[in-house]
Amino acid sequence: MLQAALWALADLLYEGVRGIVAGRASVAFANARSVISLEQSTGTFWEPHVQSWILGHRELIEVINWIYLNAQFSVNLLFLAALYIWRNEIFYFVRNMYFVAMGVALVVHLGFPVAPPRLFPEYGFVDTVQRYAHINQDVGAISLFVNPYAAVPSMHMCFSLLVGGTTIRLTRRRSLRVLGGLYPLLVLFAIVSTGNHFIFDAAAGAVLALVAALAAGRVMAPMRPTTWAWGRQAVLHTPPDPEPELA
Repeated sequence: MLQAALWALADLLYEGVRGIVAGRASVAFANARSVISLEQSTGTFWEPHVQSWILGHRELIEVINWIYLNAQFSVNLLFLAALYIWRNEIFYFVRNMYFVAMGVALVVHLGFPVAPPRLFPEYGFVDTVQRYAHINQDVGAISLFVNPYAAVPSMHMCFSLLVGGTTIRLTRRRSLRVLGGLYPLLVLFAIVSTGNHFIFDAAAGAVLALVAALAAGRVMAPMRPTTWAWGRQAVLHTPPDPEPELA
């Protein structure tokens, strides 16, 4: 119940920021054009090329749309639930990484709102979710869960790296380690090819994941119990029995 309450509080904060940023559309569009100019000047404006390729593969578009719409909620929920049940001594550390990432992201969203590529058809972008899945993320019930001007940093990218990095760190099974490494790449392809994030957004999300890991692992280290330690052998240590006094 405590964990559920903490996540509910985090969601309330997110909803509050979404309401504030929604009224800064002009700033968000201007910032997005700055991101486009930056990518064009550095030769990293690859998103239109990725989209032009995927638009010729309808079945792949449907798969990628599903991943974009569902993985952010389902994968993270299942991952955290699995940690809580089977690796509880690690759960709190990973939870803190998520909370640090969300807290930093909320500040960035307030100070630097950015519109997603799908809102710039003049650059050749296509909203594949709306065109092929017939889902408009900006109206109706689904808009309650979407902040249209929170492209930077990409929380899809950030969370996928937290999931993938934790999986690689905690398991010795090659299959799971491979999945942990491939999952962020799959998410990167999904957020770019659906027109929901720029490459710049993904890079910012990757930096945020690193910041969250460092903050949880170093800055918070003195404040956490031993069972919050990071690693496969994190266990609750008990002090050794005192040596008997000599007569």
